[in-house]
Amino acid sequence: MLVVPLAVGCAASGDVEEDVQWLDPSPALGARIDAGARRLPWSHGMERVELIRWFAAVGEPAYPTLLALVLDPRKEVSCAALAALGATGDSRLVDPLWSLPWPEADEVDLALERARTLLRLGDWRMAPPLIDGLRDERLLTRALCAQALFEATAESFGYDPRAAEDDREEAIRRWEYWLWERTGSRS
Repeated sequence: MLVVPLAVGCAASGDVEEDVQWLDPSPALGARIDAGARRLPWSHGMERVELIRWFAAVGEPAYPTLLALVLDPRKEVSCAALAALGATGDSRLVDPLWSLPWPEADEVDLALERARTLLRLGDWRMAPPLIDGLRDERLLTRALCAQALFEATAESFGYDPRAAEDDREEAIRRWEYWLWERTGSRS
């Protein structure tokens, strides 16, 4: 298993935030993390997906690098770093992510990736933006929002991102009702 060799070459560090201690990578792993971070902006398609998976599998020793990449001005780099952090499932990342300075809310894709990441890490405050994202005009955006909501809840309420707009809207109302039942607020 990948975790055992990584844990052997790691020590505690507090580089990202004063009250959070992350494992330091061994020198060899640190070099691989740095190489992956340099490669990330230039990767595309399956290469980027595999790089995101690799970062997620490395886990904690890669967190400082990924948290720094979240602030990259290139949306695709920031989104890839968020995807890798979300794939870890490590709820300890919620507070460090909330403490980062975020760009204006008009960057819809980045805001939705942030919401998806935080929900995947267990932050239920991010369900409303994802439910709103089910209305996005782009199929991929709707599908990613639906996937994140399903992963977190094991519910779909009949939502199909490929369905006709009226059918999608009916399912979105079920999602909004579900949210209202649990929180007393609408998305």
